[in-house]
This record gives sequence, structure tokens and C-alpha cells, in this order.
Amino acid sequence: MTVLSPAVVIDDAPISERASAWGVVLLLALTLFGGAMMLTLLAPLQEAAKQDLKLSDFNISFVQGVASAAPVAILAIPLSWLIDHGNRMRLLIALFAISVIGTFWTAFATGLVSLSFARMLASLGATCAISAIISLSADLCAPGKRGRAIVILGLGTYAGAAAAFALGGILLNRLGAHPIALLGRMAPWRATHLVLGCAAMLLLFPLIFLREPARHEVEVKTAAVGPAFRALWTKRGFLFPLFAGQLGVTMADTAASIWASPVLIRDFHLQPAQFAGWVGGMLFVAGVIGSVIGGLMADWGHKTGRRGGLLFSAVIATAIGIPAAFFPIMHTVGGFQILFFLLLFSGTVTAVVASTAVTVLIPNEERGACMAAFGIISSLVGKSLAPMIVTMGSLALGGEKHLGGALAVTGVVTGVISLVGYVLAMRHAPLSATDPGLAHA
Repeated sequence: MTVLSPAVVIDDAPISERASAWGVVLLLALTLFGGAMMLTLLAPLQEAAKQDLKLSDFNISFVQGVASAAPVAILAIPLSWLIDHGNRMRLLIALFAISVIGTFWTAFATGLVSLSFARMLASLGATCAISAIISLSADLCAPGKRGRAIVILGLGTYAGAAAAFALGGILLNRLGAHPIALLGRMAPWRATHLVLGCAAMLLLFPLIFLREPARHEVEVKTAAVGPAFRALWTKRGFLFPLFAGQLGVTMADTAASIWASPVLIRDFHLQPAQFAGWVGGMLFVAGVIGSVIGGLMADWGHKTGRRGGLLFSAVIATAIGIPAAFFPIMHTVGGFQILFFLLLFSGTVTAVVASTAVTVLIPNEERGACMAAFGIISSLVGKSLAPMIVTMGSLALGGEKHLGGALAVTGVVTGVISLVGYVLAMRHAPLSATDPGLAHA
């Protein structure tokens, strides 16, 4: 065992001697649950917020896109250094606290500017916490069990998103009919953020008692940022298409999660209380099934020893996601539900596989930098532009009433990009974290 600093300990024990800390992984999954709930909560409530604050679709796309993603892109590199070389547990506590503050601020937003800053904090904390938790889980589990760890973490994430829709819709309806006297005349969508923000805050306390785990599979024991990114550059033949593949999925999932509720309200004439339950249920069930299948298939693909075998299930999932992107232009709610579920399922599988690929095929000291690089690309292109592309598409088609058609086109195009990216990533994948393979080809 090697000690670099009070915050960083490297464990050089053989892989066969390592035990997996599943209890801590479960607690980290619960943390992801809270973060995902706070990150997603505005989506089922945004039509009410839009009317209350007198915003347009373009304003909402800015809040949910650029405003939420820009801080992640700006701070990705310094945060990646902290993840790779600092105390990740302390960082996780700080990030989660920032997300809670952003959720409370959302409840008191007075217009576009204040709502944008509130969502910046909520998104920054919840999104960046994911990278820290993935890095922690990699050191809490042996390589052959990391796919299963990602499954557990994925369940926390998708359960949190599901809770945001289900609880958000229920509370919006209940608080509208029976306001809490203590909150006065606060609008239901605001009160919902306040109530669920308080619930999420309780998840901070267990994190205080967790210890930073020792690091494994460290190739180069250095605290410099430059070498990590130079090492990643040698793997560009693998990482570029991998990023492109997951970027396409991110764009499709981001657009769908933001605009599904407005489509149901405008085109299908449903209210949040009518669809929040089954949308939340779909998010959870698709998350459970997709996480399990994605994790098991990733572990199976890795054990085959074939180059790119770990990514095989991602290719299949992205192919399923392309026709599923037509969900917003279905003529019936049933058709919407079936295709929407398939899109959620395929997105879950690819997210699990991509995360597993990073923990297995990228060395420890490069994982944070790798996730930071993808975080920057994902934030600047995927999460920032996807909501606005849908909005601009609807305007080009004739106005906000064409939101569903623009959402479908965006999903199909990004699905094709994702499929091509994962196929190329399979061809250039390294065999292990220490094998450059065809990465520079």
C-alpha cells in the first residue's frame, strides 16, 4: 500500500484479495437517488413554472439546457483533478449540498435570471456528483464486479428521476388543492421543490460517516493534470467514437426528459397528476431492467476477452432507440407509452455500458479526466443544445404546437449518430486498462 497524501491512498493488493464494499455502494446509490430527483424535478413542473413566471419555450430550453449545463462544462477539468487526486468523499458532500441549495433557490425564483442560476447550482451538484461516485465505486469493487456496481448506481439514478415525476406530479396536485398553511400562498410548483429539497437534504448526513477508499490500478502516481489528458489522447481512436455514441444518447434522453411532459399536456391534453405516476413508473422500470441487462451484458462482454465485447449491448440498445424516438408523434397515449419506454430502456443500457467501459478500460488516474472530457462535450453539446434544437425545430415547423414533431426528428438523428459511434468504438477498444490496443489507430 502506498500513501501519496492524507487524502490519497493507493492499494497495491492483488485483485483476488479485494473485497467489494456493497453496503457503501448502496449508500452511494441512495445519494444518486437524491441528486437525480433534484436534477429532474423541474421537468414535470415546468409548464406550471412557465405560466407562473411568464416564460416561453425558448426560455425554458435555455434554463434546462445552457444554464444547467454550462457550469458543469466550465468546472469539469478542476473537478476531474479533485476526483483523481483528492478526497472524493468530501467533494461528494460539497456537491450534494450545492444541489440542495439550488433546489431551494428554485422554489423562490422570481424570473428567468434567478431560475437559471438556481438550476445551475442544482445541475452542477447533481451531475458532477455522478463522476465522483463512479470513481468511488470503481475502488470499492473488483473489476469483474464493477458492471454490477454500475447497475446498483443506475438504479439509484433512475429511481430518483422516477420519484421526481411521480412525487412531483402528486405534490403539484395535492398542494394545489390543499396548500400547506406554513408556506402561505406559495405556488404549488414552488412548494413541491421546497418539500422535496428538504427530503433530499436528509441524505447528506450519512455521507459524513463514510471514509475515502484506497485507490486501485494506478498506472502513474502523479498529481499533474496534463499527463492524464495526454494519456487519454493516445486512446482517441477509442474515446472519440465512444464519446460520440454516448453524446447521441445524451441528446436524445435530455430532449425527451425535458419535453415529454409538455407534449403530453399540449398534444394529449393530460395534466401532470394524470401522467406523473406512469411516467415515473416507466422511468423506474426501464431503469431497473436496462441497468440489470446493461450491467450483466457489460460484464459478460468483458469476460469474453474479445476486443470491444463490452460494448456489444450498447450497439444493440442504440439500434432499438432509433425507432423508439418517434414516441412524441404517436396518435394514442398507448403508442406514446410503448415507444417512450423503449427509448428509456435503450438509454439506460447504453449509459451503464459506457460507464462500465470507463471503469474497466481506462486507468484509475485517467478516469476522472476521461469523465471530465465527456462531461464537457456532453454539457456543451448534448445537454445545452438538445433542448434548444427541439425548440428551434418546432419554430421552424410553424410554432410551439409542432414540439412533438421536432422532438421526434431530434431523437432519430441523434440515435443514428450514437449507433455509428458505438460501432466504431467496438473496433478500436483496448482489451484492458493497461492495453492501448487500437486506440491510436
